[in-house]
Amino acid sequence: MITSSVPREWKELQNEVGIILEQCGFSVKVEKKVNTARGEAVLDVYAEEIVKGRKYSIVCECKHWKSKIPQTVIHSFRTILNDTGANIGYIVSLRGFQSGAVKAANYANLELVTWEEFQKSFCDSWLDQYLCPLITKELDPILGYTEPLVQDWMCKVPDHEVPLIKALREKYFAFAVLVMAFTTYSVFMRRTGFPKLPLSENWQELNVAESCIPREILEATGYREFLHASLNFGKQGAIEFKKIKDRNNL
Repeated sequence: MITSSVPREWKELQNEVGIILEQCGFSVKVEKKVNTARGEAVLDVYAEEIVKGRKYSIVCECKHWKSKIPQTVIHSFRTILNDTGANIGYIVSLRGFQSGAVKAANYANLELVTWEEFQKSFCDSWLDQYLCPLITKELDPILGYTEPLVQDWMCKVPDHEVPLIKALREKYFAFAVLVMAFTTYSVFMRRTGFPKLPLSENWQELNVAESCIPREILEATGYREFLHASLNFGKQGAIEFKKIKDRNNL
């Protein structure tokens, strides 16, 4: 999943849907007012992107209800969907849908999804458009400090600094190997997609039990949580290397 977090109320669900679509590359408007055949309506989330010069638009209705969604909601949303001319609509529900709602949705370009199913629909796009570029940009320094061919400045430090550099390289090496799999550098190597979470169960390339990688990275079940923990750890590592470089004026 993109995130293991579950929205606590409707407003949060609406905002989270908008954030995910925006991070997938869409231009997003939350609570967008539109004119329909019945008058003015407010769309929970409206998103659009331009694909090869053509506009592709999405409308989302977010339902943080304690019960399953009935077919009356589907009929109402179908009307709005038709009036807006959107390419596809999503009704996102935390509690699922009644059988009548599912049948009603079969007659429109409409997807009925749970919060988890919505994330699954956009997870690949989110990884490609957001997580991968961000990790590549933000963690490039730690990848450089830990690559097999040591950087030139590391060969110029005083002898008493050498053990510290070696220790840091050992500390962050496994992390750098792991992170590399999520960067744009490895795009042609990801024949089966991004590594599955949690990495503690699915990462076979390293003996993670013996590595210095924090547990919040290895045990994250949502890619967003994995991303935040990785950025924190990797940036801290880059700071530790840079301190050595700076204090020796290299």
